[in-house]
This record gives sequence, structure tokens and C-alpha cells, in this order.
Amino acid sequence: MIVTKKPKLFISGESVENMSGIVFFKTKDLMKIKEFYLSIGATVWLEQGNCVILKHGNLLLGFCKSETCEKNGVITFFYRTKEEVDLAYRGLREIALDEPKENEKYHIYHFFANDPENRTIEFQCFLYPVKPYEEGEELLKTRRSIRYFENRDVPDEVLWRIFEVCRLSPTAKNSQSYYFVVIRDKKTLELLASLRGGSSAPLSRAPIAVAICSDPELSMSHVQDGCIAAYHFILTSWLHGLGTCWIADMDRIQVKEALGIPKEHYVATVTPVGYPAKIPEASLRRMTKEMIRFVD
Repeated sequence: MIVTKKPKLFISGESVENMSGIVFFKTKDLMKIKEFYLSIGATVWLEQGNCVILKHGNLLLGFCKSETCEKNGVITFFYRTKEEVDLAYRGLREIALDEPKENEKYHIYHFFANDPENRTIEFQCFLYPVKPYEEGEELLKTRRSIRYFENRDVPDEVLWRIFEVCRLSPTAKNSQSYYFVVIRDKKTLELLASLRGGSSAPLSRAPIAVAICSDPELSMSHVQDGCIAAYHFILTSWLHGLGTCWIADMDRIQVKEALGIPKEHYVATVTPVGYPAKIPEASLRRMTKEMIRFVD
């Protein structure tokens, strides 16, 4: 069972946006069920007396202690890639009902298992692009820099949905000094890819690239405006299943001449955009306490 968000609900004539939901089950052994779902990657979102609400990605899954046990339906956890499904299978091999496989009817890659009370649980990924589903924390934690891309186009409707979000990027005094330049021409992509050697090479491997620019006549903070808009674009692209990579040091005259950008304007980055050929593992990071200083 997948909890989805409704864009708008009308109550007494007023609209309420971004509502979420929780799926609840009755359980005879609350502690055992809690420990099981924690072992497969869920976290405790909220505990209320004889009920616990677990969080797995954007799914809120509740269990309440009862004399009866509900087993109807299928609890489905879905992932971005087949590799993540395979990783889940390796951890659950002993209780898996079958090996991961492609399902041609639904165009998914999945396997099934049972939880301790014999509920059916499914682990899957979709083998085609899906609409955005990640919540904020998951989006921020899973974003990766992508340097290799699948050989398929980025649909215009997906790009427009991304830009519709990016137009809300914050700017100094609401100057809205940033703008985007979409590059599809292969020769132009190859030219841009050649400017910084290996650092800019990903630009020639993607179906398109996007330059994020800003106009100094509109804002004294145009550099910051452009960089914020660029990161807005990178995160929103990831939300829509697209990979990007921040290519730095592209505020160059060659770039501006190739793209028809005024020489006084600022180019925050030119990023490749496409469906990832492979998503790299997360690199090692410092511990949180190593990054924080408090000034008394």
C-alpha cells in the first residue's frame, strides 16, 4: 500500500494543500512488528501508547496493538533503481518468497516476502519514469552528481514541470534575476564539453544541458541569485528522476558567445541533464558534530 499526496482537498469551501496519509494495521505483537520494519530500513516517526507509526521514504505505516491481526493487501516499498531492490533482497533472502525479477505486465522489477505476522510485503522499482514522490529529507540525502546518462530524450513536459518549480527560487529583494538556457544542439554540447577537459566532459554525454544565468542589472546579488536558482534546478531535476552535475567555472566568454548570453551576465553553471545510466554510491562524509561550531 502506497500513501500518496493529494494536491488539494476542499473542506467547508476552503482548500487544504499537501495533505499526507497513514496506512494503519492491527497487530497482535507490536514490538516484534516494530523491530522487523526497523530492520528493513524504516524509522520511528511517532509512538502513541499502543500504536507506532513508522516512516519508510514517504510512506507512513502505522501498527496498533489489538487482539486481532490484519493481513489484507500488500505493503509495497519502492526504490529508484534495480540495484536498490537487489540490495534489499540480499538482506531479506531468508524470508523472500522469490528472487527479484522483471514483471512485464506492470513493467516493474520486484520480489515478495512476508513479515512476522504473514503480511505480504513487496520490494520493487518502476522500469519507467514516474511522477515525483520523494519527500524533502529523502530528496536531499539521495541526490547524486551524475556524469553518465541513458540514450533517451528528456520530454518537454518534464522540463516545463521542473521550470514551474524553479521559478519560485528565492532572490534578493525578489529581483528574479535568474534565467535558464536549454541546450539541445549536439555540436554546442560538444563545444561546451571541451572547455574544461574531464570536468566538463559530462556535457557531451547528456541529451541536453541547461545553463543557469543571472542579470546584474536586476540584482546586486545576482551571483547568489544564480547559484540558488541552479541548486533549485538540480534538486527539482532529481525529484523528477533526472540526473545533473554542477560544472563549475563556466562563466566564460566562450560559453556566453556560444549561447547568446550577454557578456556582463553571470553563468552560475552549465549542467548536463538526462536520465542516469547509473547512480553512484554516496561518498564518505564528515560526522555532523565535525561541521558545527557554536558562538556563545
